[in-house]
Amino acid sequence: MRSIVSIGLFVVAALWAITSQAGEKPEAILYKTPNCGCCEGHADYLRGYGYKVTVKPSHNMSQIKKLAGVPASLEGCHTIKIGGYVVEGHVPVNVLDKLLSERPKIKGISLPGMPQGSPGMSGHKSAPFAIYEIDSSVTPKVYVVE
Repeated sequence: MRSIVSIGLFVVAALWAITSQAGEKPEAILYKTPNCGCCEGHADYLRGYGYKVTVKPSHNMSQIKKLAGVPASLEGCHTIKIGGYVVEGHVPVNVLDKLLSERPKIKGISLPGMPQGSPGMSGHKSAPFAIYEIDSSVTPKVYVVE
C-alpha cells in the first residue's frame, strides 16, 4: 500500500512539474453582446484548452472595438483582450497560441464576421479561414490562413 501511495505522489508531482514548466496561459476577457450564444460557445472552446475566460456582456460593442483599434472591416462577433493583444472573433486556439508565443508587434488578430464552422459557431468549415493582423496599416495583412 505504501508503494502505491508513493507512486501516486510521484505521478502527481511529475504532472505538477510539467504543468508549471509549460506556464499558465494568460487570462482573457471576452466582450460580447448580452444574448449572443456563439460567443459563449467560443469562451467554452477556449476554456477547453486551458484558457481562463471571463465573459463581459456589453450593449456598447462598437465602442469597445473602437477603443481596441479594430477597424470596421475586421470586426468579428466578439472582442477578446488577452496578453496585451486584441483578438477579434472566433479565432481558432492554435492561432491564438501562435500569437501569444511569437508576440509580434501588432495590436492583435481577427477572424472577421461569424464564419460557419469556426470555434463556437455551428455548421461546417467550407474554406480555410484567413486571420488578419490588426495594426495601423490601411490594408489588412493576413497573419495566417487556417
